[in-house]
Amino acid sequence: MNFSAVELDEDTRAFWAETRAFFDEHVTEEVHAEERRTGSGFNEAFHRAFGARGWVLARWPVGQGGAGLDPVRARIMELELERSGAPVIISQTTPLPALAVQMFANEELKTTVLAGVGDGSISICLGYTEPDCGSDLAAVRTRAVQEGDEWIINGQKMFTTGAQVCQYSLCLTRTDPAAPKRRGLSVFLVPLDLPGIEIRPIHTVGGERTNIVHFDDVRVSDYYRLGGVNQGWAVLSAPLANEHGMGEQDDLAPNGGRTFLRDTRRLLAAVVTWLQTQVDESGRPRLEDPITRERLARVALDIEAGTAAHGPMARIHASGALARAASDLLELMGPAGLLPHGAEGAVAGAIPEYMFRFTPGTSIYGGTNEIHRNLVAEKFLGLPRSTPRD
Repeated sequence: MNFSAVELDEDTRAFWAETRAFFDEHVTEEVHAEERRTGSGFNEAFHRAFGARGWVLARWPVGQGGAGLDPVRARIMELELERSGAPVIISQTTPLPALAVQMFANEELKTTVLAGVGDGSISICLGYTEPDCGSDLAAVRTRAVQEGDEWIINGQKMFTTGAQVCQYSLCLTRTDPAAPKRRGLSVFLVPLDLPGIEIRPIHTVGGERTNIVHFDDVRVSDYYRLGGVNQGWAVLSAPLANEHGMGEQDDLAPNGGRTFLRDTRRLLAAVVTWLQTQVDESGRPRLEDPITRERLARVALDIEAGTAAHGPMARIHASGALARAASDLLELMGPAGLLPHGAEGAVAGAIPEYMFRFTPGTSIYGGTNEIHRNLVAEKFLGLPRSTPRD
């Protein structure tokens, strides 16, 4: 880890100013209001403007649909995106299946899809989890049977966040039930407007919109298959590695806990701003109270520790940091912190109340904390596998 300061030249400073102006213009109160209302993690107008700059794939080469930003400019853009509070779930998940498309799709499909992902006109959701299997992806039951140059898919996918606004799903299917679990899987980039697909909403306690997607005799052309038949586990390797924070990254790339650290920073800033207006029974500003300052400092230190971590370690730490902060800061605020947005007397933008509801899901998003602890044990500590190989 390199902790030295990054010197910025005038052109980079100008880029930073331009980037901040972009987010100030496009991430409006209407965008925030829509997200509070829908919980979809997506605003079409913002996403199109974001994509027009190539920022969905900011670090990718221009010829592959990206913006070709160098590490410093890419990180500046990501910091300003974080500061803006823009809905980003779809723009963060779409690059994961885009990796599989880049590596395994036929040339025509690759060219079309990556260009659309890059300019914001195409988004892709993850079709992994099923009602009976979450962390164990090799146990999927959604069945794909070949019939000529088509595949007939039957089954259902759970927690397919963004399916209602995406054009494709990276769908993991079982194509050989007789093969060992990881050797009988195939992956398809399924267009979500095909007959036989039904998308039903699921609304979480945290105010998010996710989905269950039903496939009923859905006919998918072999054109949309990624990689070889029964070679689906290899296709998933790159997206899963990046989702777990183990893909190839430059030194300034955000770590695997970036989303939860962003939320923790947002929560801390909201509470500090509110405390600046509060006094205790003696008339002393609450921010001068040593115990209050210690509790705030503990959260700030948690954020800094998470920023210095990488890979699955960062993901585990960031999830825990947000959970600790959500509980401790809500307690620090007292009853006022429990009021939701729009309620009379709500304070700090109702962010503490929202974060407290949102936090429980962070232990499972992108793979459970237990999965990430297994990755740390096996990949970094050299301990034996927790499950046998096929």
